[in-house]
Amino acid sequence: MDFRNALSIGGNSVHRENVEKRHNWRLLSVEESAASHLARATQGAGSIVRRSAPSNAADSDTHVSPTILYFASEDWVFLEHFTVTGRAALEARLNVKVATRVRVSREQLEAKNFGVIPLNSDRGNLGILYNLLLIARMAKLVAQTKPAIVHCIGLRMVLLGGLAARFARVKNLVLMPTGLIYLWINDGIRAQVLREAVRWLIRRVLNRPGTEFIFENSEDPIEVGIARQADNLTVIGGVGVEAGDYPFISEPTTLPVKVAVVARMLKGKGIFEAVEAVREVRAQGIPIELHLYGDVDRANPMTLSEPTLRGWEQEGGVFWHGRVANIGEVWSTHHIAMLLSYREGLPRSLIEAAAAGRPIITTDVIGCREVIRDQVEGFIVPKGAVREAAERLRQLAVDPTLRRRMGQAAHKRFIERFTAAAVQSTIKGVYGRMLMKEPVNP
Repeated sequence: MDFRNALSIGGNSVHRENVEKRHNWRLLSVEESAASHLARATQGAGSIVRRSAPSNAADSDTHVSPTILYFASEDWVFLEHFTVTGRAALEARLNVKVATRVRVSREQLEAKNFGVIPLNSDRGNLGILYNLLLIARMAKLVAQTKPAIVHCIGLRMVLLGGLAARFARVKNLVLMPTGLIYLWINDGIRAQVLREAVRWLIRRVLNRPGTEFIFENSEDPIEVGIARQADNLTVIGGVGVEAGDYPFISEPTTLPVKVAVVARMLKGKGIFEAVEAVREVRAQGIPIELHLYGDVDRANPMTLSEPTLRGWEQEGGVFWHGRVANIGEVWSTHHIAMLLSYREGLPRSLIEAAAAGRPIITTDVIGCREVIRDQVEGFIVPKGAVREAAERLRQLAVDPTLRRRMGQAAHKRFIERFTAAAVQSTIKGVYGRMLMKEPVNP
């Protein structure tokens, strides 16, 4: 069977919408050095693996599938958030390779038929020389792998991996700019300059023929300079959650009421506001606890410190559990989900909570407001509005009927919009369209 005919493009239940010159001679010499690395790395990298049309049925089994190369920041990030994306590639008959920093999840990724290529990188290092040389390493990796598609996940990998793919003359590039929170919630001069640089790179350098953009919500594309109706834009319902992994489950029958925040322990995730809201409700004599699930992130400038988290525990009513592997068990023992984030792509933790049938309190910011409707599946409050968050939390804490009604509505919304099957089908369709444009050799 012709390879293009073997690709079925899944139905899409989710809508597809379409610095400064430094005159320092040392910096110039650094750039020249990095440029020479890039030139050497990209020699011969322009060829794309294509599958020849089989001449007969006996020959068809001998052909090797085209490769898709993912660039992701951490192995555990790809495992926990982008397994559905990788499965879409496998279903499209692509050979999956994941270039990432290997820490704890290599075996689990390989068990899912995802090849792992170690790519050591420091997310916190913004040095020009370091990142130019990292781009050169990534371009060399592209040349060695010869992928039909390069798919970059996360804003940092979109920029670095996207540039590497362009230097290596890759024809098919997928950019998925998640993780805009830090640059887009800070208004300092440095953040403003970096935002403009990101917009320029994405709009002017990376957005070329053969590039597809995948976003988790309909507002982020505009932020980086991609028109909502662009032909190469696809919006998906988050990264996809398996309904079977987070089945609807009735809330616990015992008190106190337990509220869960599942997120990295970052200021931008609204952790301070969540703690303060629970304090206000507890001060009214209502039995309620806050449980924090997530690790600190030392590579992120917004990270909270362990002493801060342990200090809250000593005050009472707040418990920090760190990172946990099975989030499904969290929702079986908690009554309410809360995420008072400053900005999101589309928060997976809230989608998981909705799948399990938990009412949600979240903020009126990009990403979060797409998960629920105010006073239907939960409550939406203004960013930073601790008092309003506390009042909504009090309402849910004292009214089990309201919690059940909103939890059931949240589960229904999950089934309609955010299942893994829907997201996987959409992403598979993107890959299919790109590969259908590739010529097939006689």
